[in-house]
Amino acid sequence: MPAYVFKGKTRAGAATSGERSADSKDAVIAMLRREQILVTSVKEKGKEIALPKFGGGITSKDVAIFTRQFSVMIDAGLPLVQCLEILGNQQDKPGFQKVLLTIRQDVEGGSSLADAMKKHKKVFDDLFTNMIAAGEAGGILDTILKRLSTYIEKSVKLKSQVKSALIYPIAVVSIAGLVVGVILWKVIPTFAALFAGLGAQLPLPTRIIIGLSNWTVRLMIPGICAGFGVSYGLKRYYETHRGRRVIDGIVLKTPVLGMILRKIAVARFCRTLATLISSGVPILDGLEITALTSGNAIVEDAIMETRKSVEGGQSLAGPLKQTDVFPPMVVQMIAVGEQTGALDNMLSKIADFYEDEVDTAVANLMTLMEPILILFLGTVVGGIVVSMYLPIFDLINQI
Repeated sequence: MPAYVFKGKTRAGAATSGERSADSKDAVIAMLRREQILVTSVKEKGKEIALPKFGGGITSKDVAIFTRQFSVMIDAGLPLVQCLEILGNQQDKPGFQKVLLTIRQDVEGGSSLADAMKKHKKVFDDLFTNMIAAGEAGGILDTILKRLSTYIEKSVKLKSQVKSALIYPIAVVSIAGLVVGVILWKVIPTFAALFAGLGAQLPLPTRIIIGLSNWTVRLMIPGICAGFGVSYGLKRYYETHRGRRVIDGIVLKTPVLGMILRKIAVARFCRTLATLISSGVPILDGLEITALTSGNAIVEDAIMETRKSVEGGQSLAGPLKQTDVFPPMVVQMIAVGEQTGALDNMLSKIADFYEDEVDTAVANLMTLMEPILILFLGTVVGGIVVSMYLPIFDLINQI
């Protein structure tokens, strides 16, 4: 049987390590568990040094899968500590495994699950921990976990839709820019030298392309440095209070894309607030958490202004209408939800509607972008090719 090197902690919290022989890694973990050792690392002897794995960060998808599995285990009646131990040991990502096993140790030591998770804000945000706290207080942790898993899965879907709407055109335009840059840098100077040697009279399109080529050769390195400088400057500006609001405001006003991002912001607001309210989180806390997870500074400011008004005794719909960020239909439906006492259900319906709208808008955008990008690439590359062959055609006609 292969030997395995392990590291762990005893029930008293003392660090321990050693070797065990077993048929598999899972068998070693089970053996150590019977010895009341909390395993933090198990590796086959001789393979302790492994190549680094790229992309090992904890993603929203990882948290969604964990939450769904956690809810199933709690619903099945497994003890909380045992659930955390099982889920922690089966994690492929060492960072996530360490977080879960640390939470398990804190819970076993008497801490609540929400307090233990609050120590790891990079993995479990305020929305997650507040809902867990509400679930523990109300004795409905399994129900809360189901709602959380559904919420995170829908949130991951929204993020993937944004990426699909942005990555394709950005990738195509970037590759096209790279190809055109190489042509201007390496290919056009060869044609320019040939035409200069022939003493041909160059037409205007050819002179323009050769001028762009000369500009590219002379200013390529300064241009790249300037591009990096502008990108860094925009990034630092976006990190400021004013910069984030200016850039996010411009993004929301962008044709087509701004409309999609506004719908995504509305869907996220409604889904998050509905999940929090239905889980028993107070409305003021829910609005604050929703603002912090909105992903857009303009929307965040609008929600925080609304929170101040609600704190002063007003309804939710009135202040939302005054912000001019949320569509009239959304405000009217929220007002109906408040009047009927079914605000969480109404918010869920609005979120469903706008998520479907985002699906349709992204599909239409992708359908529209393909012919536009093909036309753009054909015009640019075809224009360069024709410009370079025009003098050759003139010389042939003269001969």
